[in-house]
This record gives sequence, C-alpha cells and structure tokens, in this order.
Amino acid sequence: MIPGGMYPKRTIIIRGMIPHGANRMGFNLVVSRSRDIAFHMNPRVKEGAVVRNTRTDGKWGKEDRELSMNPFMEGQYFDMSIRCGNQRFKVFVNGQHLFDFSHRMSFSEIDKLEIEGDVQISYIHF
Repeated sequence: MIPGGMYPKRTIIIRGMIPHGANRMGFNLVVSRSRDIAFHMNPRVKEGAVVRNTRTDGKWGKEDRELSMNPFMEGQYFDMSIRCGNQRFKVFVNGQHLFDFSHRMSFSEIDKLEIEGDVQISYIHF
C-alpha cells in the first residue's frame, strides 16, 4: 500500500537488480478498490522494450513503447524514481529521464504499488 496515496510531487523510489535469465517484470500503480491499473510499466528484457499502459475496467489501453534507450538489462542494478505530476508521471532510471506518461485516469485514487516478475527489489521509498 502507498501511505497517503499519490499526489503531485510525490516520488516513489525503487532500487533493485535484474537477475541473469530475466525476461520481464511489471511495476503497477493500482487503484485497489477497482483493481484498475493507472500506470503499468513493463520492462521486457529480452525484447529491449519498456511497455507502458493503463488498464481500466479490465481492458488495456494503447501501449506506449517508444524509448531512446532501455536501461533494464540482465545482471544490472537500477535506481528508479516515479514522480507524480499534475498531468503525468515522470520516470527516471539511474539518474536519467527515461519517459513521461500522461495520466489516463485520476492519480488521486492510486493507493497501491505492485511489483512482479523477474526482478529483485532491495529498496522502496514513498
């Protein structure tokens, strides 16, 4: 659970490592009462892609995939921050801006962080 939910200027910091043999992982900011995923980030290590999306009422929206770089590689550590703004999330990995993701639903109802897949998490700070 995210204490106090999401609001402008709130930043979530996640540190971890992607083990050898990793394929994919998911980072979700969730509205727990509806199970909607306001922000889904899915690094796909083997594909070299970082897919971003939203799921509302059980239906996925249009995927965002375009990136100039993919910092998620097997055997690598990462330091990621997800910052909530009034219009979008800003995601930084290893100190570099990776992408912005415009809100597709109200961020004020987000109250849960879910992390799944091939990743080892060492630190989370809200």
